[in-house]
Amino acid sequence: MDKLKAFESFVSVATRGSLTAAARAEGVAPAIMGRRLDALEEHLGVKLLVRTTRRISLTHEGSAFLEDCQRLLSDVANAEASVSAGGVKASGHLRVTAPAGFGRRHVAPLVPRFRALHPEVTISLNLSDRVVDLAGEGFDCAVRVGDLPDSSLVSVRIADNRRLCVATPGYLQRRGTPQHPTELAQHDCLTLSSEASQTRGWAFRMPTEGGGAEVVHLKPGGPLDCSDGQVLYDWCLAGHGIAWRSTWEVESEVASGQLVAVLEDYAAPPNGIFVLFPQRKHLPLRVRLWIDHLRHHYEQPQFWKTGAPA
Repeated sequence: MDKLKAFESFVSVATRGSLTAAARAEGVAPAIMGRRLDALEEHLGVKLLVRTTRRISLTHEGSAFLEDCQRLLSDVANAEASVSAGGVKASGHLRVTAPAGFGRRHVAPLVPRFRALHPEVTISLNLSDRVVDLAGEGFDCAVRVGDLPDSSLVSVRIADNRRLCVATPGYLQRRGTPQHPTELAQHDCLTLSSEASQTRGWAFRMPTEGGGAEVVHLKPGGPLDCSDGQVLYDWCLAGHGIAWRSTWEVESEVASGQLVAVLEDYAAPPNGIFVLFPQRKHLPLRVRLWIDHLRHHYEQPQFWKTGAPA
């Protein structure tokens, strides 16, 4: 079995949701794609896909394997590019989109640094909290934070993101430090308003009777709420209450002592920070180098503590 070809076929079928569509994209018969998947599943000893006459869906193992395969194929493409490109310089126009708040803090500062390294590349950065249609709107890649919806886009996880309850030392001195998530009911919690997207509430990892743990969502209340996360951050920094914020937003303030993380023993498992790009056989060198540029900085703990390129 050609493992790399099998991995490529699996990713193609999983992202397109159809043997026929994947076979058409590769220019082979659907039966060949089916045999590749059968051989891969037999080799791994697990079922990756559930195939019916109407649809194809991923098993739990298939979902985990898909992310690993996408990362592997991206690394292979980067390795090939580093050799085959030789002395070729990246050039052309790079269009990137990112969430507004995250993009201002952790994408925009890296753009001039990338431009200095690759002066023949011009860059457009779009900051928007709406989900941009990459292919339809002509973007090369997107940076996104949190759980990703099912998509035909290739996703590469480049960093972890946690959510923390934080408050100023002054607020905690006045009101006390909560020791359990249920004690948030006795505090001024700064929450997103009901029309915002955070509908499930704040997530905590709570112990269960069997000695395990489960993620529980609570909806604490308080005298202030807002539909804009930046405003909640500002209110929290001003000492008006406890906020549930991402580490990308508050890690430097926690490191400096401006904010204090509370209830860390109950923090939910991290979600991810991803780069997404359309499925392409040959990704442009400028895009590959941009993804490596982000990964290089995001892998450095100091980057999140200082909020600036190293």
